[in-house]
Order: sequence, then C-alpha cells, then structure tokens
Amino acid sequence: MLVGAAFALTAGSTAQDLPTPAHVVVIVLENKDASQINSHTAPALTALGLRYARLTNYFAVTHPSLPNYLALVSGSTHGITTDCTTCSVGGPSIGDQLTSAGRRWAAYAEGFPSGARFAKKHVPILYFADGANHVLPLSRFGPHRLPDFAFVVPNLCHDMHDCTVGVGDAWLKRIVTPLLAVEDTVVFVVFDEGSRGNHVAAFALGTAVQPHSVFTRRTDHYGLLRTIEDMFGLPRLGAAKTARPLIGIWR
Repeated sequence: MLVGAAFALTAGSTAQDLPTPAHVVVIVLENKDASQINSHTAPALTALGLRYARLTNYFAVTHPSLPNYLALVSGSTHGITTDCTTCSVGGPSIGDQLTSAGRRWAAYAEGFPSGARFAKKHVPILYFADGANHVLPLSRFGPHRLPDFAFVVPNLCHDMHDCTVGVGDAWLKRIVTPLLAVEDTVVFVVFDEGSRGNHVAAFALGTAVQPHSVFTRRTDHYGLLRTIEDMFGLPRLGAAKTARPLIGIWR
C-alpha cells in the first residue's frame, strides 16, 4: 500500500487492512518528546524511520510512566496515577489473550530481575496475575528465537531515562538491526511519554512494513494495542475497542 493511501482510509477500516505478521516486537523508550528525536540526537532511529514507517502524530495517554505502560498492554490505566511497585491490576492483558489463543509471547527486560538499572514500573506484565512467569532477561531475546509477540524493555540507561538520547540510540541500533532481516516481522519503537508534552516519536520497522511510509493520523498507545490485537485476531481490550488501527503502512 502506498504512502499516500493513509490519507484516504476511514475509521471504518478493519483488521482486513492489516497484515498477519509472524512476529510483532514492541520496544518502549522513555520520556522524550517527538522534537527531541531527530537526525542529530538519534541518527540511527531517525534513519530507520525514514527507511520504514514513521507515526508522526503519536501520543502517550498520561503521566507518569506506569499508567502508559499498562495502557499499552491492556487498554486501560486501571486508575493508577503513580509509578507504584507494590500495586497490581485486575483483568486481562494482551499476554492473557495471546495465551488463550495458543500464541507464544514474552516480555524481555534488561537487568531483570534485580539489576541496578532495572525498573519494574517499565514492565507492565509484572502487574498482572501470572505475569512474572512470562518475563525473561533481555539476554534471552534474539532474532533466531522470536516468539509471536515480544515486549522489550531496556534498562534505565538504554531507554534514555537516565542516559543521553545518543546512548539509547546506539543501543537500539544494536538490538533492532538483526530483527530487520527476519521475515514477516514488525518492530514498533515508541516512547512511553514525553518530557514536557505527550507528543512522542513512534516508528514501525521491519520486513512487514511498506518502505518510506508515514502514518499521519493522530493515534496513541490504545491505537497501537488495537493494531496488534487485530493482527493476531484477538478481542480488543478497553480503550482499544474504539481506537483506530495503524493502516496504510504495510506491505
């Protein structure tokens, strides 16, 4: 589908407008506005966005971090307004949906479970019942053993939270480059929230993506969840039910 097609598609578009990739990977970075991610600060990510697809009107849903992460995997913030580490949430996540559908999935967290720069608040699956059984160290992640769905969480340096954009950009290049050769795969790279506003950079990369494409309509974490659920033929959770999927950027 050509780049310009994104402008002609309507809210009535369905999962039939989406591919059914073999692998979906979501990588979440931290606390940067869209304006902070550019060819000077993040040359690798910017170049990949130009090569594949940019989501130029992507927004986080709230502040601080944890509610955004919960929104990404369950379609709701569950009324949580802090980065609590002892709280939990009820209801299903996309992980529960994938398990019920017989799909393989995992969250991969750098430094898990007790590294100095590991942050539980960035691993939303840990807040759901049985979620800890699906969280693995990032060392277990790689292009030759991808599950159907992978949620990838860098540590507090590599996600740009504590270190510079340049450090995170270099890490991302190392992680993403091998994935770009995996057939029938999409890698979403998004930021949990902005540092000032909530307009954040977001990208769809990989072999399932139409090269040099752009999705210009406003979307957010719920739109991304809706897209992934539609790709896997899953019911839509929470606010994903009324969100628009990301269409017009696929091969």
